[in-house]
Amino acid sequence: MNMGNRKNVRREVEYFRARRGCVSARWAGFWRGLCGGVVLLAAGGKLVLGASSEPAARDDLRDRSSVFVVAGAPGEADFASDITVQIEAWRKVCAQAGVRSVVIGEVTSALASDHDLLRDALAAESKTGLAELWIILIGHGTFDGKEAKLNLRGPDLTATELASWLKSFSRPLAIIDTTSASAPFLNRLAAPGRVIVSATRSGNEQNYTRFGKYLAEALPDPKSDLDKDGQISLLESFLSAAHRTEEFYKTEGRLATEHALLDDNGDGLGTPADWFRGVIAIKRSKDGAALDGVRAHQFHLVRSAAEQQLSPERRGQRDRLEQLIAALREKKEKLSEEKYFGALEKLLLELAAVYRQS
Repeated sequence: MNMGNRKNVRREVEYFRARRGCVSARWAGFWRGLCGGVVLLAAGGKLVLGASSEPAARDDLRDRSSVFVVAGAPGEADFASDITVQIEAWRKVCAQAGVRSVVIGEVTSALASDHDLLRDALAAESKTGLAELWIILIGHGTFDGKEAKLNLRGPDLTATELASWLKSFSRPLAIIDTTSASAPFLNRLAAPGRVIVSATRSGNEQNYTRFGKYLAEALPDPKSDLDKDGQISLLESFLSAAHRTEEFYKTEGRLATEHALLDDNGDGLGTPADWFRGVIAIKRSKDGAALDGVRAHQFHLVRSAAEQQLSPERRGQRDRLEQLIAALREKKEKLSEEKYFGALEKLLLELAAVYRQS
Protein backbone atom coordinates (compact mmCIF):
# COMPACT_ATOMS: atom_id res chain seq x y z
CA MET A 1 0.00 0.00 0.00
CA ASN A 2 1.55 3.32 -1.03
CA MET A 3 1.76 6.43 1.11
CA GLY A 4 -0.99 8.21 -0.80
CA ASN A 5 -3.49 5.43 -0.31
CA ARG A 6 -2.61 5.15 3.37
CA LYS A 7 -3.29 8.85 3.85
CA ASN A 8 -6.61 8.49 2.02
CA VAL A 9 -7.66 5.64 4.28
CA ARG A 10 -6.64 7.58 7.36
CA ARG A 11 -8.63 10.62 6.24
CA GLU A 12 -11.69 8.45 5.54
CA VAL A 13 -11.40 6.71 8.90
CA GLU A 14 -10.88 9.85 10.97
CA TYR A 15 -13.56 11.80 9.08
CA PHE A 16 -16.25 9.24 9.69
CA ARG A 17 -15.10 8.66 13.27
CA ALA A 18 -15.66 12.36 13.90
CA ARG A 19 -19.07 12.31 12.20
CA ARG A 20 -20.27 9.29 14.18
CA GLY A 21 -18.84 10.52 17.47
CA CYS A 22 -16.78 7.33 17.78
CA VAL A 23 -13.68 7.25 19.97
CA SER A 24 -12.50 3.73 19.21
CA ALA A 25 -12.99 0.75 16.92
CA ARG A 26 -16.74 0.42 16.63
CA TRP A 27 -17.82 0.93 13.00
CA ALA A 28 -21.13 -0.93 12.85
CA GLY A 29 -23.34 2.13 13.08
CA PHE A 30 -21.45 3.86 10.29
CA TRP A 31 -21.59 0.90 7.92
CA ARG A 32 -25.25 0.19 8.63
CA GLY A 33 -26.08 3.83 8.06
CA LEU A 34 -24.34 3.67 4.72
CA CYS A 35 -26.30 0.72 3.40
CA GLY A 36 -29.57 2.63 3.66
CA GLY A 37 -28.60 5.09 0.93
CA VAL A 38 -24.98 4.63 -0.10
CA VAL A 39 -22.43 1.86 -0.14
CA LEU A 40 -18.66 1.87 -0.13
CA LEU A 41 -17.17 0.96 -3.48
CA ALA A 42 -13.60 -0.07 -4.09
CA ALA A 43 -12.04 1.69 -7.06
CA GLY A 44 -8.37 1.81 -7.84
CA GLY A 45 -7.42 0.94 -4.27
CA LYS A 46 -9.37 3.86 -2.84
CA LEU A 47 -12.64 4.06 -0.97
CA VAL A 48 -15.35 6.11 -2.65
CA LEU A 49 -19.07 6.56 -2.10
CA GLY A 50 -21.62 5.36 -4.61
CA ALA A 51 -25.38 4.89 -4.90
CA SER A 52 -27.03 1.80 -3.43
CA SER A 53 -28.97 -0.62 -5.60
CA GLU A 54 -31.72 -0.70 -2.91
CA PRO A 55 -32.65 -4.40 -3.06
CA ALA A 56 -36.09 -5.37 -1.83
CA ALA A 57 -36.53 -6.09 1.86
CA ARG A 58 -36.22 -9.78 2.75
CA ASP A 59 -38.64 -12.04 4.60
CA ASP A 60 -36.50 -15.12 5.16
CA LEU A 61 -37.46 -17.78 7.70
CA ARG A 62 -33.79 -18.69 8.04
CA ASP A 63 -33.17 -15.23 9.44
CA ARG A 64 -36.04 -15.06 11.92
CA SER A 65 -34.95 -14.88 15.52
CA SER A 66 -36.62 -16.89 18.25
CA VAL A 67 -37.26 -15.33 21.64
CA PHE A 68 -37.90 -17.41 24.77
CA VAL A 69 -39.26 -15.42 27.71
CA VAL A 70 -39.05 -17.44 30.92
CA ALA A 71 -41.09 -15.94 33.76
CA GLY A 72 -40.28 -17.17 37.24
CA ALA A 73 -42.55 -17.51 40.26
CA PRO A 74 -43.74 -13.97 41.11
CA GLY A 75 -44.03 -14.18 44.88
CA GLU A 76 -45.49 -10.88 46.10
CA ALA A 77 -48.30 -9.18 44.18
CA ASP A 78 -46.16 -6.13 43.32
CA PHE A 79 -43.57 -8.37 41.71
CA ALA A 80 -46.26 -10.26 39.79
CA SER A 81 -47.46 -7.07 38.12
CA ASP A 82 -43.91 -6.08 37.21
CA ILE A 83 -43.27 -9.50 35.66
CA THR A 84 -46.49 -9.17 33.65
CA VAL A 85 -45.37 -5.76 32.36
CA GLN A 86 -42.07 -7.26 31.22
CA ILE A 87 -43.76 -10.19 29.46
CA GLU A 88 -46.07 -7.84 27.58
CA ALA A 89 -43.17 -5.56 26.63
CA TRP A 90 -41.27 -8.50 25.14
CA ARG A 91 -44.37 -9.79 23.40
CA LYS A 92 -44.94 -6.37 21.83
CA VAL A 93 -41.38 -5.94 20.57
CA CYS A 94 -41.36 -9.50 19.19
CA ALA A 95 -44.55 -8.75 17.26
CA GLN A 96 -43.00 -5.55 15.93
CA ALA A 97 -39.90 -7.47 14.87
CA GLY A 98 -41.88 -10.32 13.31
CA VAL A 99 -39.95 -12.95 15.29
CA ARG A 100 -41.20 -16.13 16.92
CA SER A 101 -41.79 -15.75 20.65
CA VAL A 102 -42.40 -18.38 23.33
CA VAL A 103 -43.47 -17.46 26.86
CA ILE A 104 -42.90 -20.03 29.60
CA GLY A 105 -44.26 -19.50 33.10
CA GLU A 106 -47.18 -17.25 32.29
CA VAL A 107 -49.72 -20.08 32.53
CA THR A 108 -49.37 -23.12 34.77
CA SER A 109 -49.27 -26.40 32.86
CA ALA A 110 -50.75 -29.58 34.30
CA LEU A 111 -48.59 -31.70 32.00
CA ALA A 112 -45.10 -30.46 32.78
CA SER A 113 -43.24 -28.04 35.04
CA ASP A 114 -41.89 -24.77 33.66
CA HIS A 115 -38.42 -26.25 34.13
CA ASP A 116 -39.26 -29.19 31.83
CA LEU A 117 -41.17 -27.01 29.36
CA LEU A 118 -38.06 -24.88 28.83
CA ARG A 119 -35.82 -27.93 28.53
CA ASP A 120 -38.10 -29.49 25.91
CA ALA A 121 -38.54 -26.23 24.00
CA LEU A 122 -34.78 -25.76 23.74
CA ALA A 123 -34.33 -29.38 22.69
CA ALA A 124 -36.75 -28.76 19.81
CA GLU A 125 -34.93 -25.61 18.64
CA SER A 126 -32.49 -25.66 15.73
CA LYS A 127 -28.96 -25.83 17.08
CA THR A 128 -27.29 -24.37 14.00
CA GLY A 129 -27.93 -21.61 11.50
CA LEU A 130 -27.68 -17.83 11.35
CA ALA A 131 -30.92 -16.88 13.14
CA GLU A 132 -30.49 -15.51 16.64
CA LEU A 133 -31.94 -17.19 19.72
CA TRP A 134 -32.75 -14.86 22.62
CA ILE A 135 -33.48 -16.27 26.09
CA ILE A 136 -34.83 -13.85 28.69
CA LEU A 137 -35.10 -14.83 32.35
CA ILE A 138 -37.51 -12.75 34.47
CA GLY A 139 -38.36 -12.89 38.16
CA HIS A 140 -36.36 -13.87 41.25
CA GLY A 141 -32.93 -15.45 41.37
CA THR A 142 -30.95 -16.93 44.23
CA PHE A 143 -27.34 -17.87 44.89
CA ASP A 144 -26.14 -20.12 47.72
CA GLY A 145 -22.44 -19.50 47.17
CA LYS A 146 -22.12 -22.42 44.77
CA GLU A 147 -25.11 -22.49 42.41
CA ALA A 148 -27.30 -19.73 40.97
CA LYS A 149 -30.96 -20.47 40.28
CA LEU A 150 -34.02 -18.91 38.68
CA ASN A 151 -37.04 -19.49 40.93
CA LEU A 152 -39.71 -21.24 38.85
CA ARG A 153 -43.07 -22.74 39.73
CA GLY A 154 -41.94 -26.25 40.47
CA PRO A 155 -38.24 -27.18 40.17
CA ASP A 156 -35.91 -24.20 39.88
CA LEU A 157 -33.58 -23.68 36.92
CA THR A 158 -29.86 -23.70 37.71
CA ALA A 159 -27.13 -22.01 35.71
CA THR A 160 -25.43 -25.39 35.31
CA GLU A 161 -28.56 -26.95 33.79
CA LEU A 162 -29.09 -24.12 31.32
CA ALA A 163 -25.42 -24.29 30.29
CA SER A 164 -25.82 -28.00 29.65
CA TRP A 165 -28.97 -27.52 27.56
CA LEU A 166 -27.25 -24.86 25.43
CA LYS A 167 -23.98 -26.76 24.95
CA SER A 168 -24.91 -28.08 21.52
CA PHE A 169 -26.00 -24.68 20.15
CA SER A 170 -23.72 -23.03 17.61
CA ARG A 171 -26.21 -20.42 16.34
CA PRO A 172 -26.03 -16.85 17.69
CA LEU A 173 -27.24 -16.79 21.31
CA ALA A 174 -28.25 -13.95 23.63
CA ILE A 175 -29.08 -14.90 27.22
CA ILE A 176 -30.46 -12.06 29.32
CA ASP A 177 -30.89 -12.82 33.01
CA THR A 178 -32.76 -9.89 34.54
CA THR A 179 -33.16 -11.49 37.97
CA SER A 180 -31.51 -10.90 41.31
CA ALA A 181 -28.25 -12.79 41.97
CA SER A 182 -27.88 -13.31 38.22
CA ALA A 183 -24.14 -12.68 37.75
CA PRO A 184 -23.22 -16.38 38.22
CA PHE A 185 -25.39 -17.15 35.18
CA LEU A 186 -23.15 -14.81 33.16
CA ASN A 187 -20.00 -16.52 34.43
CA ARG A 188 -21.40 -19.99 33.74
CA LEU A 189 -22.96 -19.36 30.31
CA ALA A 190 -20.31 -17.19 28.68
CA ALA A 191 -18.82 -18.66 25.50
CA PRO A 192 -17.53 -17.43 22.14
CA GLY A 193 -20.33 -16.17 19.90
CA ARG A 194 -22.72 -15.54 22.79
CA VAL A 195 -23.98 -12.34 24.35
CA ILE A 196 -24.76 -12.68 28.07
CA VAL A 197 -26.39 -9.98 30.18
CA SER A 198 -26.93 -10.13 33.93
CA ALA A 199 -28.79 -7.63 36.10
CA THR A 200 -26.24 -7.93 38.90
CA ARG A 201 -22.47 -7.98 39.18
CA SER A 202 -22.40 -10.73 41.80
CA GLY A 203 -24.53 -13.47 43.29
CA ASN A 204 -24.73 -11.46 46.49
CA GLU A 205 -26.95 -8.75 44.98
CA GLN A 206 -30.15 -10.57 45.91
CA ASN A 207 -32.81 -7.84 46.03
CA TYR A 208 -35.49 -7.74 43.34
CA THR A 209 -34.17 -5.94 40.25
CA ARG A 210 -35.58 -3.09 38.13
CA PHE A 211 -33.19 -3.58 35.22
CA GLY A 212 -35.34 -6.10 33.32
CA LYS A 213 -38.32 -3.78 32.88
CA TYR A 214 -36.11 -0.98 31.61
CA LEU A 215 -34.32 -3.25 29.15
CA ALA A 216 -37.58 -4.56 27.64
CA GLU A 217 -38.80 -0.97 27.25
CA ALA A 218 -35.50 0.15 25.69
CA LEU A 219 -35.59 -2.28 22.76
CA PRO A 220 -38.21 -0.38 20.70
CA ASP A 221 -37.47 3.10 22.10
CA PRO A 222 -35.81 5.44 19.53
CA LYS A 223 -34.07 7.22 22.40
CA SER A 224 -31.96 4.09 22.88
CA ASP A 225 -30.45 4.42 19.39
CA LEU A 226 -27.11 5.84 20.49
CA ASP A 227 -25.32 5.61 17.15
CA LYS A 228 -28.35 6.89 15.18
CA ASP A 229 -28.35 4.04 12.66
CA GLY A 230 -32.12 3.58 12.75
CA GLN A 231 -32.16 0.44 14.90
CA ILE A 232 -31.50 -0.52 18.50
CA SER A 233 -28.97 -3.17 19.35
CA LEU A 234 -28.82 -5.34 22.45
CA LEU A 235 -25.81 -3.30 23.55
CA GLU A 236 -27.75 -0.05 23.24
CA SER A 237 -30.69 -1.55 25.15
CA PHE A 238 -28.31 -2.72 27.89
CA LEU A 239 -26.76 0.72 28.22
CA SER A 240 -30.14 2.47 28.27
CA ALA A 241 -31.55 0.08 30.86
CA ALA A 242 -28.48 0.36 33.08
CA HIS A 243 -28.69 4.17 32.95
CA ARG A 244 -32.40 4.16 33.85
CA THR A 245 -31.72 1.71 36.69
CA GLU A 246 -29.06 4.00 38.09
CA GLU A 247 -31.44 6.97 37.84
CA PHE A 248 -34.15 5.01 39.67
CA TYR A 249 -31.98 4.52 42.73
CA LYS A 250 -30.76 8.12 42.69
CA THR A 251 -34.30 9.48 42.42
CA GLU A 252 -35.51 7.22 45.21
CA GLY A 253 -32.54 8.15 47.37
CA ARG A 254 -31.66 4.50 47.79
CA LEU A 255 -28.42 2.56 47.71
CA ALA A 256 -28.20 0.71 44.38
CA THR A 257 -28.52 -3.04 44.91
CA GLU A 258 -28.02 -4.05 41.27
CA HIS A 259 -25.28 -3.36 38.74
CA ALA A 260 -25.75 -4.92 35.32
CA LEU A 261 -22.97 -6.59 33.34
CA LEU A 262 -22.55 -7.55 29.68
CA ASP A 263 -20.24 -10.22 28.29
CA ASP A 264 -19.85 -10.93 24.57
CA ASN A 265 -16.23 -12.01 24.20
CA GLY A 266 -16.60 -15.32 26.03
CA ASP A 267 -14.32 -14.63 28.98
CA GLY A 268 -17.16 -14.58 31.53
CA LEU A 269 -15.91 -11.41 33.24
CA GLY A 270 -18.50 -8.93 32.01
CA THR A 271 -18.32 -5.18 31.49
CA PRO A 272 -20.45 -2.61 33.38
CA ALA A 273 -22.34 0.11 31.55
CA ASP A 274 -20.26 2.95 33.00
CA TRP A 275 -17.22 1.65 31.11
CA PHE A 276 -18.83 2.77 27.86
CA ARG A 277 -18.85 6.12 26.12
CA GLY A 278 -21.61 5.88 23.55
CA VAL A 279 -21.38 2.31 22.24
CA ILE A 280 -17.62 2.05 22.82
CA ALA A 281 -16.01 0.52 25.90
CA ILE A 282 -13.25 2.96 26.83
CA LYS A 283 -12.05 1.52 30.15
CA ARG A 284 -9.94 -1.59 30.55
CA SER A 285 -9.52 -3.91 33.51
CA LYS A 286 -6.19 -4.02 35.33
CA ASP A 287 -5.40 -7.46 33.92
CA GLY A 288 -5.92 -6.20 30.36
CA ALA A 289 -8.87 -8.49 29.59
CA ALA A 290 -10.52 -7.95 26.22
CA LEU A 291 -13.37 -5.44 26.09
CA ASP A 292 -17.00 -6.35 25.47
CA GLY A 293 -19.64 -4.68 23.31
CA VAL A 294 -18.78 -5.36 19.67
CA ARG A 295 -20.83 -8.56 19.32
CA ALA A 296 -23.75 -7.24 21.41
CA HIS A 297 -23.98 -4.28 19.05
CA GLN A 298 -24.63 -6.73 16.20
CA PHE A 299 -27.73 -8.28 17.82
CA HIS A 300 -31.04 -6.66 16.84
CA LEU A 301 -34.64 -7.74 17.16
CA VAL A 302 -36.23 -4.86 15.25
CA ARG A 303 -33.98 -4.27 12.24
CA SER A 304 -33.87 -1.11 10.16
CA ALA A 305 -35.01 -1.19 6.54
CA ALA A 306 -31.36 -1.04 5.49
CA GLU A 307 -30.44 -3.99 7.69
CA GLN A 308 -33.32 -6.06 6.33
CA GLN A 309 -31.89 -5.69 2.83
CA LEU A 310 -28.87 -7.79 3.81
CA SER A 311 -29.15 -11.56 3.47
CA PRO A 312 -28.25 -13.61 6.55
CA GLU A 313 -25.01 -14.64 4.84
CA ARG A 314 -23.99 -11.07 4.02
CA ARG A 315 -24.87 -9.94 7.52
CA GLY A 316 -22.69 -12.71 8.92
CA GLN A 317 -19.80 -11.63 6.69
CA ARG A 318 -20.28 -8.01 7.72
CA ASP A 319 -20.33 -8.92 11.41
CA ARG A 320 -17.17 -10.99 11.12
CA LEU A 321 -15.30 -8.14 9.42
CA GLU A 322 -16.50 -5.62 11.99
CA GLN A 323 -15.15 -7.85 14.73
CA LEU A 324 -11.80 -8.10 12.95
CA ILE A 325 -11.66 -4.31 12.61
CA ALA A 326 -12.39 -3.94 16.32
CA ALA A 327 -9.67 -6.48 17.17
CA LEU A 328 -7.23 -4.62 14.93
CA ARG A 329 -8.00 -1.36 16.67
CA GLU A 330 -7.17 -3.00 20.01
CA LYS A 331 -3.72 -3.87 18.63
CA LYS A 332 -3.08 -0.43 17.12
CA GLU A 333 -0.52 0.71 19.68
CA LYS A 334 1.55 -2.45 19.13
CA LEU A 335 1.72 -2.13 15.34
CA SER A 336 3.68 0.17 13.09
CA GLU A 337 1.67 2.76 11.20
CA GLU A 338 2.40 0.97 7.93
CA LYS A 339 1.15 -2.41 9.19
CA TYR A 340 -1.88 -0.96 10.95
CA PHE A 341 -3.21 1.07 8.02
CA GLY A 342 -2.34 -1.66 5.56
CA ALA A 343 -4.41 -4.17 7.53
CA LEU A 344 -7.18 -1.62 8.05
CA GLU A 345 -7.46 -0.83 4.34
CA LYS A 346 -7.69 -4.54 3.49
CA LEU A 347 -10.55 -5.05 5.94
CA LEU A 348 -12.38 -1.91 4.83
CA LEU A 349 -12.21 -2.99 1.21
CA GLU A 350 -13.53 -6.44 2.11
CA LEU A 351 -16.36 -4.76 3.99
CA ALA A 352 -17.12 -2.56 1.00
CA ALA A 353 -17.30 -5.67 -1.16
CA VAL A 354 -19.94 -7.18 1.15
CA TYR A 355 -22.20 -4.19 0.60
CA ARG A 356 -21.51 -4.22 -3.15
CA GLN A 357 -22.90 -7.73 -3.55
CA SER A 358 -26.39 -7.88 -4.99
